[in-house]
Amino acid sequence: MITLKDAMEIKTTPDRIFDWLKNLDKHYLEWYPDHVKCRWVKGKPAEEGSIFYVEEYLHGKLHKLKFLITKIEPNRKIEFKLLFPMLIILTMSHLINFI
Repeated sequence: MITLKDAMEIKTTPDRIFDWLKNLDKHYLEWYPDHVKCRWVKGKPAEEGSIFYVEEYLHGKLHKLKFLITKIEPNRKIEFKLLFPMLIILTMSHLINFI
């Protein structure tokens, strides 16, 4: 199995980052220029079991993706995974860890 890791430092407090992520549907387009759309489709924003839908360009092609939030530790950690049908093609989990 191949594991890819990426990290960045954001000079702010964990609670401000967590609040920004809870409102991802409002901030998604400002995050990266290839982002097209984001909305919560099930549950409340940033709660375990909630699902969010995104559209973004990857390698010049528009991709439509759904993610399930699998674990939340407020102001500390958010884990989410890709859902079907892209799950068949890309098996990935994401972790946002507030250090």
